[in-house]
Amino acid sequence: MLGQMQNWPLLVSKFLEHAEINHPRREIVSMLPEGGQFRYTYADHAVRARKCAQALERLGIGFSDRVATLAWNTHRHMELWFGAAGMGAVCHTVNPRLFPEQLVYIMNHAEDRILCLDVTFVPLIEKLASELKTIEHYVIMVGRDHMPETSLPNVLSYEDLIDAESGDYRWPTFDENTACGLCYTSGTTGNPKGVLYSHRSNFLHTLLALQGDTLSITSKSVILPVVPMFHANAWGIPYAAAGAGAKLVFNGPHHDPETLHKLIMEEGITVTAAVPTVWMGMLKYLEATGKDMGKLKTVTIGGSAVPRVMIDTFQRNYGVRVNHAWGMTETSPLGSLGSENGAVENLSEKEKLDIQCKQGRSVLGVEMTIMDDDGNVLPRDGKSSGHLMVRGPWVIDTYYKADKNATDADGWFDTGDVACIDEYGYMQITDRAKDVIKSGGEWISSIDLENAAVAHPKVAEAAVIGVYHPKWDERPLMVIVTEKGESVSTEEMHAFLEDKVAKWWLPDDVVTVEEIPHTATGKISKKSLRDQFTDYKLPTY
Repeated sequence: MLGQMQNWPLLVSKFLEHAEINHPRREIVSMLPEGGQFRYTYADHAVRARKCAQALERLGIGFSDRVATLAWNTHRHMELWFGAAGMGAVCHTVNPRLFPEQLVYIMNHAEDRILCLDVTFVPLIEKLASELKTIEHYVIMVGRDHMPETSLPNVLSYEDLIDAESGDYRWPTFDENTACGLCYTSGTTGNPKGVLYSHRSNFLHTLLALQGDTLSITSKSVILPVVPMFHANAWGIPYAAAGAGAKLVFNGPHHDPETLHKLIMEEGITVTAAVPTVWMGMLKYLEATGKDMGKLKTVTIGGSAVPRVMIDTFQRNYGVRVNHAWGMTETSPLGSLGSENGAVENLSEKEKLDIQCKQGRSVLGVEMTIMDDDGNVLPRDGKSSGHLMVRGPWVIDTYYKADKNATDADGWFDTGDVACIDEYGYMQITDRAKDVIKSGGEWISSIDLENAAVAHPKVAEAAVIGVYHPKWDERPLMVIVTEKGESVSTEEMHAFLEDKVAKWWLPDDVVTVEEIPHTATGKISKKSLRDQFTDYKLPTY
């Protein structure tokens, strides 16, 4: 027997319709790549998103065609999200921080028909245009008065396209399993792989994001998503903001602490989200200036492990709750979040901080387990480490254009992370499977060592990799960037770490460098470090 409720397809256009009807005067504020600031309402935004859909149709874009964006977080980018997906096309958010050859690969692989780009990226695409085989139009996301001189063919002004349309457009209804968005992984171990989201998966992911234990978003929230819209859909925040009717503030191309702090104070930001490196810079700015964080209440941090000292400082000095999150492009991305549940609310502050350093509990809709190499499920005891496996309605099934599933026979997706889960359900990433250091048959967590090291007052950033050792197979090498004018010896680091990690975990050597390499998504590139130090001989060799 089937239920007898309305078969209402879960389409992302519903979020914008909701915002337009129920929160029409709520603001969207945008810092612009061409300079200045733009401010309008959800009612205005909805009209322009419909005009965007009309303009795309006029350019020949049809159902399931791919529309690429190479853009910062702005109101125009969000219009394209809703305009392209709402009409039944696929919005392909391209990460400009990928290598040029990767950019060419993914746009050709996706068979994008239109590329909408911010003026910032025109010089980059001019160098690549001859290799982009399927792009028919280049839409520069500015008005005619800011259009640059360019060698790009078939160039159009975004604002000209919008101005030519009426906005008299009704969002079509179609199957909720229709493709909605396309993101590619950062391709650290080969060509980037495409993850094709559906309307249904994005809709369900948004409902999850709006739960009180997740991103803390309500209609009263003022949100600054510093995480880029080309990083796994900015963690779904633009959809969630429209679904809640929250005020939304976009920082455009500006990621410096001074500009972000100005937005936080002037716009009354209450919720924000970004990777740890953004907040490291912010804490230094706050310490240097003596400023506070205004109305900010919650910072969600993901992308890589958050150092304990960062969580503690935000909460103790500035009254800002830090929620540690975990996810990946393949999980849309929210998989777990470290909000406090009833089981831990009566623990000591130190114990609570210990739990906050973990990557959080699996969210409703995501099943999570850890397995050994033979596929056996390991206990949730906070000690047993194994392969982190997930499944759920917004977790990948098959990579775009791949010829086999990305999951096992039971639907589990192997995340590539090594983790443990404690008795309260909080998961902790101990390493990437390819980054864990195997020393004498035991595992050393490079993440734990890095987080302990960055608490050293002279250390700005730290990375740990395994280096060959004839007796122990591998031993940890710590690579650090120090604060200006400082130095840290191996002996000094050992003394600092000796009460924080197991003695046999202490790095065999500490090397200071000017800069640690990062991936296109802002994570430390362990592969680059391993290549750099492939012939390094430890002093304990």
